[in-house]
Parts: sequence; C-alpha cells; structure tokens
Amino acid sequence: MYDNNSKGISYTAGFFILIAFTITGFFLFSAISPLLWTGVTGRPWQEMEKGLTDPAFSNVGKLLQSVSAIVGFFIPALAAAALLNRKPFQLLGFSSRITPRQIGLVCLIIITAMFVAGALSYFNYQIPVPANWKARFDKLETEYDQQAQAILGLKNTGDFLLALVVMGFLPALCEETLFRGGMQNFLYRSTGNSWVAIITVSIIFSAVHFSFYGFLFRFMLGFVLGWIYHYSGKLWLNILAHFINNAAAITVYYIYIQQGKALNEVPGETTSYWGLFAFPALVILLLVFKRLFFNSKPNVA
Repeated sequence: MYDNNSKGISYTAGFFILIAFTITGFFLFSAISPLLWTGVTGRPWQEMEKGLTDPAFSNVGKLLQSVSAIVGFFIPALAAAALLNRKPFQLLGFSSRITPRQIGLVCLIIITAMFVAGALSYFNYQIPVPANWKARFDKLETEYDQQAQAILGLKNTGDFLLALVVMGFLPALCEETLFRGGMQNFLYRSTGNSWVAIITVSIIFSAVHFSFYGFLFRFMLGFVLGWIYHYSGKLWLNILAHFINNAAAITVYYIYIQQGKALNEVPGETTSYWGLFAFPALVILLLVFKRLFFNSKPNVA
C-alpha cells in the first residue's frame, strides 16, 4: 500500500523500526526522568519511586506521565512515519476530517464496549493462578492504585480538569498514535490482513499496561479501537473513543475520592458478567460502523 509520498521503505521494516524506536523512547525516558525529578523537586533521584506515591508530588507525577507518553509513544510513531512517508501525519491518520454522525456512533460504540470489557474483566479475575503469581499480581495492582491516586490528586475541580488533560486526553492521543496510527497501520499495510493487525496490536496494547487483571478489559477495548481505525482511517475518532474511556474512569475516581474513599475501593474495570448482555449491541454497532465506511479505503495516505 504505497503512494507517491512513500519513501520506499517496506511497512514490514517500518513496523519493526517503530518497535525499536518505542523501546529507545522508553530507555530515554528512564534516563531523563530522574533528572526531571531532581530538577523539579530538588530531591535525590533515589526518592523518586517512593515520592511518586506521595500526593504532595502530584504535579511532578503528572509532568513525568506527560513526558513518558510523548517520548515513549508519540515521538517514536511520528519518527517512524516520517522515515516511511513524506507526509507522516497523513500516514498516521491525522488529516482525515470527522463528522458529527461519526462522532455520535463512536461514542455509542465505546460506551457499549466498556460494558462488555468490564464483563471480560470480571472473568479475568476468576482465572485460577498459582498463589505466588496472585500475590505478585495483587502487589502490582496495589502499587498502581497508590501511584495513580497520588498522581491524579483530584482534591478539587481544578485537579479534576487537569487530570482529564494529562491522564485522559494526552495518553489517548499518544497511545492511539503509536498503536493504531503506527503499529496497526504498518502491520496491516505489510500483511494485508486486518484481523492479524487488529488482534496482534490489541494484545501488545494490553500487555504493555502490565496488568494481569486488566488484560482482557484492555484487549477488548484495543480490538474495538482497532476496528474503528481500520474501517475509518481517522485517528481522531480513535483518540476520542480512548479519551471517553479514560475520562469515565477519572470521573468515577473523582466522585469516590470526593466521598472520602480510597482508589482501591473504586469498582474500576471489574464490574460483573452482566456486561456481556451488551455484546449483541456492540456487534451491531461495529457492523453499522463498518457499513458507514465500507466504500472507504482504511487509512491510505
């Protein structure tokens, strides 16, 4: 799937180049994050890990979260796209316009998908694992909750709005640019197989969040986001859908914290199997979305 703006590098090579750029981005962030911590707080870098679970350093946590998303996700995708194509933003899917009808349909899809994903998360928690594995998984979830609560802050409306930008919109923008605009896009152009591209990238998307209990939840959302991107080629629709999911979680956290509850008391991704009853509606909505873009080529720059 080449065009006049392609630079002649295969998309198979582009896919692996993107993975290499992403790994490099995270190594770079690992190198600069202690410097940022020390520069902003005046404290030694050895205190960073513990400090990020302290609400007193909420703004520093938000800064590091932002830098991580940009350096680890957005820049690698843009750099790889620029290496492959003279119009990298167009290749990734940023240049396509979106309509109110498309926005409305995507909102319905992602809200429905959240119910289905929540049911899968419920079953994820029922998977039997060895006791030592469970202890490790529980520890990771507890550490995540502590750090997330410290970074989010959410003491007032200002904290809530800032969290929507830093923890809601920015991750949606950067992650969708990498996983859908970059990885899925390049893999589909390389293999010509949409199922391979969507499922493979959904697995990667879920795995990099390092959450056993949230794996099926994120895989399901990744699949839906992959479907949206494949049939529309419009990355802004993906960013919107991803943001809605993030914003819903942040809003629930805010409500609970305002009630004086801890983050680990929030239901979060673990709902119940009742969400499976939304599955037929999700299938119908996805097919309607596919039909809406049936005559469009997926993200051909």
